[in-house]
This record gives sequence, structure tokens and C-alpha cells, in this order.
Amino acid sequence: MDRKYVILDDSDVVNIDFRDVLETSADTLRYYGSQTFVKFVGATPSFLDGKDQLNHEQIMEVLSGEAWTAPNDPE
Repeated sequence: MDRKYVILDDSDVVNIDFRDVLETSADTLRYYGSQTFVKFVGATPSFLDGKDQLNHEQIMEVLSGEAWTAPNDPE
């Protein structure tokens, strides 16, 4: 099965059920600014219902963009 990816605001992290995604905890998420993303396989976890889903090619395009590759300086 293909992995699916969803970009989330950091305020959504508290809603993640780590049993339903491939990351193991909030500490294993990759952040840029106030955004992060999760990946999953199979059925969409309920806490991700209504969120835009990306395939591998799409997420790689997003993550290779300047917004995710530029230094993430704290404010």
C-alpha cells in the first residue's frame, strides 16, 4: 500500500493518535515553523478526516521547497 502524507499545524499535534501513523511520538515529527506532517498507510485515521492528503511525489515536492529547506530560525 502507498503511504499518504498530511501537513498539519503544530496546534493539531495534540490530536494525533500515534497508533494510526508511522511516526512514534511528537518528538519524531519534522517541523518547519508552525507546521509538521504525518504519514500513514491504509484507511485515513479519523483525526485526519477532511485534511488534504498528499502522495509521496507531492510531499517530496513540498519538502524540497524553500519553506521546508530554509533555516528554521526561532523568533
